[in-house]
Amino acid sequence: MAAPRTRTRIQAKNSEAILEAALDVFSQYGFRGATLDQIAEVAGLSKPNLLYYFPSKEAIHVTLLSGLMDTWLDPLRALHHDGEPVEEILDYVRRKLEMSRLYPRESRLFANEILQGAPRILDQIEGELKALVDDKAALIRAWIAEGRLAPVDPYHLMFSIWATTQHYADFDIQVHRVLGQEGDAPFAEAERFLTQMYRAALTPAR
Repeated sequence: MAAPRTRTRIQAKNSEAILEAALDVFSQYGFRGATLDQIAEVAGLSKPNLLYYFPSKEAIHVTLLSGLMDTWLDPLRALHHDGEPVEEILDYVRRKLEMSRLYPRESRLFANEILQGAPRILDQIEGELKALVDDKAALIRAWIAEGRLAPVDPYHLMFSIWATTQHYADFDIQVHRVLGQEGDAPFAEAERFLTQMYRAALTPAR
């Protein structure tokens, strides 16, 4: 059996350029609106050259999504059972908001896939993502039972955190135009507001 071929530096560079270009195009136009011609143009390659590395638009999209899912779950994995519950969840909010600041294209790529019914990552949503969310929901319920968190539905709490943090990436043009701000300016105020809101909602009554 022949040994697998090692990619050359040029091949690795071109593959990376294609994925970077595809991230731009998919996050702007969605899977259906994006074309291989657009991706090749942004990558600075010919379409036949692009097809040497990836056989189809879907192959590029799946490669991006597969890498993204693991990154997307990291902030939730960091929710630790030994920490102070309110602060652990507030840290999770901050991590999710920071991901929206650093990875807006990835957030929009994920949102577009979900809006289309998640055909390429449904197995991961029903498998790895659900298992992790179920595990953290059980942890949140345990904290509530111990009187360390206000009684909240753990699933809807997580949905709320996803919505309020990823909004700043998925609807960035709306945020910036309404506030009349540019760049990262909205994120500091967003962090202060979300910290205040979730602290009030999660702190047990004394």
